[in-house]
Amino acid sequence: MSYLKGGNMKIRQVQLSDLPIIFQIETDNFSEAEVAGYDAIKLRISETPDTFLVAEIDGQVAGYIEGPVIGSKHLTDDLFKTVAKNPATGGYIAVTSLSVAAQFQDQSVGKQLIIALKALAKKQGRDGITLTCHDYLIGYYEKNGFTNQGLSASTYGGGVWYEMVWDTKD
Repeated sequence: MSYLKGGNMKIRQVQLSDLPIIFQIETDNFSEAEVAGYDAIKLRISETPDTFLVAEIDGQVAGYIEGPVIGSKHLTDDLFKTVAKNPATGGYIAVTSLSVAAQFQDQSVGKQLIIALKALAKKQGRDGITLTCHDYLIGYYEKNGFTNQGLSASTYGGGVWYEMVWDTKD
């Protein structure tokens, strides 16, 4: 358990009842072109809850990190639209969203979610975690142990993306 600005933070697996607040956080933090739709988030909750973590502070959903497990270090755009159940072990957790509610930003919620996802990756026997980000977030992910793999082939939302990878062996 972590403590942030006097509040208790708990990181747990997602529940379907989290869907409305997760969708609100998603729409508050991503552009219209990048936002995951309500049905897409609902599908992620139902199909890949084992790699979908939620941070709560004093009982309120503060943020979340999620993504399916894939066989490659390279995240592909189809992951934002289709989801399949995760294999039991192996592969990379492909983060398709890390988002923190406005009132909980600058309180290390994202960092704690990344730490928890790394621990989960090791516990599940994954090869690592992969994600794409905009250039202004490269330093943030590097500070959290990820290695910049350069420009991504992703064109999701019309953006320019960089591939960031963390290997469980690091």
